[in-house]
Amino acid sequence: MSKSTVTAPFASIVLAASVALASTVTLTIDGCSANDTAEASIAQPAPPAPAEPPQPPPNKPQPDRSGLTRVGVASFYADRFAGREMADGAPMDPGGDNAASRTLPIGTTAKVTNIATGRSAVVKIRDRGPYARGRLLDLSPATAQAIGISRQKGIARVRVSPIAVPLPDGTVKPGAAAHDPEVAQLR
Repeated sequence: MSKSTVTAPFASIVLAASVALASTVTLTIDGCSANDTAEASIAQPAPPAPAEPPQPPPNKPQPDRSGLTRVGVASFYADRFAGREMADGAPMDPGGDNAASRTLPIGTTAKVTNIATGRSAVVKIRDRGPYARGRLLDLSPATAQAIGISRQKGIARVRVSPIAVPLPDGTVKPGAAAHDPEVAQLR
């Protein structure tokens, strides 16, 4: 075999490889510049949707300014709370008409009826509580006795009908018991 016959096939392979390499380099370089241009023309993703307004913690009840009647369990203040400052700044009076609610606004007056006895009293919400699970109101010991909640049992199922509910703007909203004729007799 002559030297020229070996060189010719080798030369054509080298030439083909060189052309392929040159094409690959050109395509890669062209591809990069083409992609750079293409990326610049792609629309940016839409900004994220605005977050929902923050919600209060799940265990923090919302104020109830509806004036609607509620039914639940009431208990009475323990003796150790006598004289302690309530949320409205007044001392807790065991013989007064004060009550505590987690949802009714401070200053709300309400008719509280013991469902078992049918006895009612008018209270003023002056404090926050009760913090025992499932309780709607804490009543002063005098009010609890007046509607038939004994110290032995300590709790009773009650109906709470607001009479007047103070609103944030300073006005007062009439509640479910605002026109109850019995309310005037209870005061």
